[in-house]
Amino acid sequence: MSRKDVTTEIPKTYNPTEAEQKWYDYWEQHGYFHSEPDEREPFTIVIPPPNVTGRLHMGHMLNNTLQDVLTRRARMQGKNACWVPGTDHASIATEAKVVRKLRKEGIKKSDLSREEFLKYAWEWTDEHGGIILSQLKRLGASCDWERTRFTLEEELYEAVIDAFIDLYDRGYIYRGLRMINWDPEAKTALSDEEVIHREETSRLYHVRYDIMESDETVTIATTRPETILADTAVCVNPNDERYRHLIGKTAVIPLVKREVPIIADDYVDPEYGTGCLKVTPAHDPNDYEIGQRHGLEVVDMFNDDGTLSEAASFFVGQDRFEARKSILNKLEEKGQLAGSEELINKVGYSERTDVPIEPRLSLQWFCKMEELAAPALENVLNDSIKFHPAKFKNSYRHWMENIRDWCISRQLWWGHRIPAWYYGEGKDDYVVARSKEEALNKAREKSENEDLQADNLRQEEDVLDTWFSSWLWPISVFAPEYIRSGSRNRDLDYYYPTSVLVTGFDIMFFWVARMIMAGYIFADEKPFDHVFFTGMVRDNQRRKMSKSLGNSPDPLDLIDKYGADGTRVGMLFSAPAGNDLLFDENLCEQGRNFSNKIWNAFRFLSMNMEPGSDYHPMQQTDPENLVDRWMQSRLHQTIQGADNDFERYRVNEALQKIYKLIWDDYCDWYIEAIKSNQPGEPIPKDRIEQALGFFEQLLKLLHPFMPFITEEVWQRIQDRSPEEAILISSWPESDESRVDPDAVDRFGEVQKMISSIRHIQADMNLPTGSSINLYLNTNDSDRTKQLKESEWIFRKFLKIETFKAETGMKKPAASASAVVGETEIYLPLEGLIDLEKERDRIRKEISQAEGFLKSVEKKLTNAKFVENAPDEVVERERNKKKDAGERLEKLNALLEELG
Repeated sequence: MSRKDVTTEIPKTYNPTEAEQKWYDYWEQHGYFHSEPDEREPFTIVIPPPNVTGRLHMGHMLNNTLQDVLTRRARMQGKNACWVPGTDHASIATEAKVVRKLRKEGIKKSDLSREEFLKYAWEWTDEHGGIILSQLKRLGASCDWERTRFTLEEELYEAVIDAFIDLYDRGYIYRGLRMINWDPEAKTALSDEEVIHREETSRLYHVRYDIMESDETVTIATTRPETILADTAVCVNPNDERYRHLIGKTAVIPLVKREVPIIADDYVDPEYGTGCLKVTPAHDPNDYEIGQRHGLEVVDMFNDDGTLSEAASFFVGQDRFEARKSILNKLEEKGQLAGSEELINKVGYSERTDVPIEPRLSLQWFCKMEELAAPALENVLNDSIKFHPAKFKNSYRHWMENIRDWCISRQLWWGHRIPAWYYGEGKDDYVVARSKEEALNKAREKSENEDLQADNLRQEEDVLDTWFSSWLWPISVFAPEYIRSGSRNRDLDYYYPTSVLVTGFDIMFFWVARMIMAGYIFADEKPFDHVFFTGMVRDNQRRKMSKSLGNSPDPLDLIDKYGADGTRVGMLFSAPAGNDLLFDENLCEQGRNFSNKIWNAFRFLSMNMEPGSDYHPMQQTDPENLVDRWMQSRLHQTIQGADNDFERYRVNEALQKIYKLIWDDYCDWYIEAIKSNQPGEPIPKDRIEQALGFFEQLLKLLHPFMPFITEEVWQRIQDRSPEEAILISSWPESDESRVDPDAVDRFGEVQKMISSIRHIQADMNLPTGSSINLYLNTNDSDRTKQLKESEWIFRKFLKIETFKAETGMKKPAASASAVVGETEIYLPLEGLIDLEKERDRIRKEISQAEGFLKSVEKKLTNAKFVENAPDEVVERERNKKKDAGERLEKLNALLEELG
């Protein structure tokens, strides 16, 4: 680079918008992101596929920034980095959006055929799909876009169907009548993992049931009085003396007047409520189990949308929560509502639609999980698959050891249609096949009816749970045909198992556990070596970010305001590994300031180049220069520390080390140390070249975190060919031999001394720009010699008239002092300030501080105040006392310094 280039090309301020578009286009144009199998070590990440019609949110920002950091570093390490992007069809979410859109146009889903609805769904997907992937480009995501996948594309669709058929043929998939979670809004079954349990304040209602042929009544307690209409028994504990005489008698259900048995079962807790349980087998999983044990009738009183059905007999068509109010009014009117009490209990909500789920008995498709879970559990516990942080292994183990069969059918149209074909009305009158033709042959064989025709077959209307497609993701993105053929292609051989999965801990069971199972089921191998769990993005009040709370900024607005690099750094500064991220927009501003700091450092070096001269970054340091040796040592210490952090997936800590190295060590100390002593005096060429040599290494370290500004500055330092872009440059290697502990200690002590002197200047109100006399006293002649050798460094950072370093020096009169290590620092104040005025000022401050301290102590010795004030108020006063005491101590020390 020459001085001429600098003055004509380097703008005064960094423009992130211009740089980001320019360099992303450049990277794509040169195909840096694309990967094909070769002789290099692969580094593979598959993206957690976002909803195809989704938009970038803060969780995506965090997750994809981390993936990009890991991918870019691996690429710089010489690995063949392959980050596979893609989107998920998201059955429930996407179908709900299409239904809402059609409703606005006056079209009901129920008025459409399946084919007509899917046409609308594909139109919606084509219009809105993929927007989120283009938004990821704004973030700087270095995905291999040529490998982009979609879970409903033809090849992946077939892989899902193949997986279903394979598991069915192996006896893992079955159809059965089971208690499931029903979403009345989406009108579909949900798996247990799709239900979010929230603690709520509810009411426990006490209702009297009459006893047949008796004047007695029995009082039950329930949080769901609306389900009384479907009760088919009353249950007590067989050891409960209060009710033992009632066992075997008959109770009468209020309103519907249904006569039901009073039964005994150990499940009932005598201490809960009244100790007497209403049993509703159709609408409570525990009641269903009781019903199975006792052969009870099942009355399903709800329609698909959560309204009351004809089977309820009362309030037919009313919403379940409206019906609750109606029933309570009716019970009170009839004198059967005995009272109610407040209760804290957990209510299940649909993870997708956020409505309370309804336990419901339903004929659904299930996947047996116990056997499939065994290798997935074993290989996490033995660290064949490593969790980061490892603390999540406990939650994983608990879930896997208590796993239940997975309800995989969904009452939707958007998704992978279950390949089951019905040929009769019997419970088992169905076959599983890839095509109608194959199904017909199987149906004829199973039914022993050769007269069956294709028109006699009807395919299952339900689709598979979205997670049933995404659990195949690490396999299907590379070799979708492998599920059926069992033959590995070149991509699967090379890229699988993948290197690391980066994902939120909240989908550990939805997705991570199931992918691990699928890996062992279908490929007989783990799907990834490491799982890096991120936390939940929350605001600084620890609330989950959401549109409804208005606390979730638009990520693209943040990028527009702070630049992609600044936003990435802000996210990562907030994100300790595995813990929730407390997002603070000020950290994005700090990230933008960091960009500006880097730009200004580069600009300073460039503007100090001699006109017409060519400058080349120097990689060898001056062994006689303490500052060079220190900077080189700090560089290699940081490389080693960052590498260790990356090994442990502590990306936040790696960034903090690199940030400190650049901002503090390089910009605030190293560059200051190479500046000329006199304004306008040129910096020697070798000093500039040495600074640029360090700068290049720093840019490489920073590139995975801040890709745009690092490429911009990198390309300006020297003319580079496409093969020399920083994105494909080599990651700096730590070299222990280049760490000089003596230089680190010596310069570190000089830094502490300079900082102490600046504190003295501030404390003593020394005039800005005034020269000082600096005396350093040691008890060791070698130490004195070293300090004399470092005089030039002190003069770079301080305006010094006289500099003395001696052994056994006496403290000059009226001097401020400090001690750093074994060196005493003396700053004579005579002539710098009016000593008497300064003494008077300090005495006044001491008087004010003493008065304040007395007022605080008076409060704290007041027993009533201490006993009655809130704890935080008392603690605040104690902190005030401590601070005031420390200030008094400091002021008295300053007064003593002045004599």
